[in-house]
Amino acid sequence: MADYIFTTSYGEEIPVIITTRRGVRNITLRPKIAPRHELHISKPWLARDAAALRFLESKRRWAESIFARAPAKVRIAPGDEIEFLGRTVLLAHDPTRRGNIITNDAGRDVLIIGGASDMFERRVRDFIKSEFLGAVKQIIRTAPRDLWPRRIALRDTTTRWGSCSTTGTISFSWRLAFAPTDVMRYVVMHELAHCVHMDHSPEFWATVRDLYGFGVERAKRWLTQHGAELHRYF
Repeated sequence: MADYIFTTSYGEEIPVIITTRRGVRNITLRPKIAPRHELHISKPWLARDAAALRFLESKRRWAESIFARAPAKVRIAPGDEIEFLGRTVLLAHDPTRRGNIITNDAGRDVLIIGGASDMFERRVRDFIKSEFLGAVKQIIRTAPRDLWPRRIALRDTTTRWGSCSTTGTISFSWRLAFAPTDVMRYVVMHELAHCVHMDHSPEFWATVRDLYGFGVERAKRWLTQHGAELHRYF
């Protein structure tokens, strides 16, 4: 349930959810565009809601720009084609199947989804997330072993494609599955470089270039220009 409503300058009313957390020192803001538009604010225990709302207001232009760039959701159905992990896949539905499988029919990849029709989109999403996790693990195995994370987590974040914690967990937005494979690889190498440098110093970027090779700036630019498009499904 929303604590407040944030009304944009173009008239959209966006729910605001405020969470109080012990141990945090700063107020943080996280816009969420999927499955619905929301604004999540985390604040320290002693901070008042009014302070959180003032912080939100100070970030109004930034928050509005994120929601304004968010693409309209595209519903998927059997017979549609979608692209993920560098391949174009035709979607099909077989209610008699219990599982899901990708087959090849006359040179065309076909993802056959089983189960009830009202679970079709959810099962397509879950299949893509599982395939994405497998692809991330394969990319990580190409990096030096001392950079391999202890744990990989998948998130559905709006503005961060990856993060690396001091505990050895690396998180990725599973929506990178819809990005070009070289862009997905860039984000993986970016987060692995944080295992060595927990900053964005020149030494960090040198490590990213060593891990990724030529084309780092091109991959960064693609995410800046097209990142919002990765949220068009689900």
